[in-house]
Amino acid sequence: MTKTMDFNHVSVMLEQCIEALDIHPDKVYVDGTAGGAGHSVEIAKKLASGCLYSFDKDPDAVAAAKERLSPYPQAHVIHDDFSNIAPVLEDLDIQGIDGLLLDLGVSSHQLDKPERGFSFHQNAPLDMRMSQEGLTAGELVNTWPRKELERILFAYGEEPNARRIAAAIIRQREAQPIETTHQLAEIIRSAVPARVRREHHPARKSFQAIRIAVNRELDLLGQALEDAFFILRPGGRIVVITFHSLEDRIVKQTFNAWCKGCICPPDFPVCVCGKKPRARLVYRKPLIPSQEEQTSNRRSRSAKLRAAEKIE
Repeated sequence: MTKTMDFNHVSVMLEQCIEALDIHPDKVYVDGTAGGAGHSVEIAKKLASGCLYSFDKDPDAVAAAKERLSPYPQAHVIHDDFSNIAPVLEDLDIQGIDGLLLDLGVSSHQLDKPERGFSFHQNAPLDMRMSQEGLTAGELVNTWPRKELERILFAYGEEPNARRIAAAIIRQREAQPIETTHQLAEIIRSAVPARVRREHHPARKSFQAIRIAVNRELDLLGQALEDAFFILRPGGRIVVITFHSLEDRIVKQTFNAWCKGCICPPDFPVCVCGKKPRARLVYRKPLIPSQEEQTSNRRSRSAKLRAAEKIE
């Protein structure tokens, strides 16, 4: 079991998250991505008769969260994915929630533990599973068809050299299986043009794409937001931190759909559709970390925080 001191994760935009949630001491909140419980602890501190339900699918995170939240009887840690929040809370007879926080992406702990296989900076078996269950990155790169590899590299990594990289992966695995992070990183490096190698680490986008595919990070995000919004009480807020454009696009489009009212053609003299906004944006534009936070925590630099409040 992971000791708390071994689970290092710096909570991104901590103060902004707590402010955006607008926490009331007698209400019900959900942290859908507990991680190292940094956000959860701050939420729990503000609760009296209210409750906090902290979810995470990573067993290491669950162990750390349980230990760090043990002083707070109002906090409950649940080993499950945030896409299952609605059915899990229904089973617990929780009729509604007043706030949800999602801190998307991979945690510092997952990146920094070599054996988890998330990072190309350290050599390790190709794993990348947040839940430590199911399909591994090694199984994906060694078995998926070339067209599917090309698709995920382009769609999830926005990798312009997806075709060349996918072809290189196929050539290598036909000779011998690709088993480690450094093997895969070298295959990617050798496949891209020399100018790309000089600009940044050429494996970054591909590793992101494979990680997203392994963990199905985008597949269920939109539906999970809709499920959470359904059980969110009026006045409650959903707060989401994203770390790349694909996540942010889903969150932005979902929030905008909730906030959109009349859909009648603009030349109609009166509204006949009857559609009313279901939410309002808490911030017109997404918040970003302060310059101080970006300097002290490099991994926060791409973070964006969006928040929506359900209305009557």
